Amino acid sequence: MKILESLKFDEAGLVAAVVQDAASGEVLMVAYMNREAVARTIETGLAHFWSRSRGKLWLKGESSGHTQAVREVRLDCDGDALLLRVEQKGGACHTGYRSCFYRRVLPRGEGAETSGEKVFDPGTVYG
Repeated sequence: MKILESLKFDEAGLVAAVVQDAASGEVLMVAYMNREAVARTIETGLAHFWSRSRGKLWLKGESSGHTQAVREVRLDCDGDALLLRVEQKGGACHTGYRSCFYRRVLPRGEGAETSGEKVFDPGTVYG
């Protein structure tokens, strides 16, 4: 796959992937992709990532059913990050929120407040 030649993977073989809602522009999450994740994402049209904590490839939504249908993949100017514009089914965040960016930092950095609502119960989804 020719696009893999354009990417600059880090020393761990990963590139950052920013995931954005294709319709609203809302940033849903940031994850990492290795060569196989990029290839599978492009081949299947569903977002795949490399789980650094589990040390394995994963299809977003394989446990929750909250998949990401990829509408467009963009490459940044340096080739070291991707932007995935997706149609999100359910929530993107494993904590139950639509976006992983549901907390807003308070003035002067004195903590954070929740600014989003949960769209699913992680206890029910993940057990």
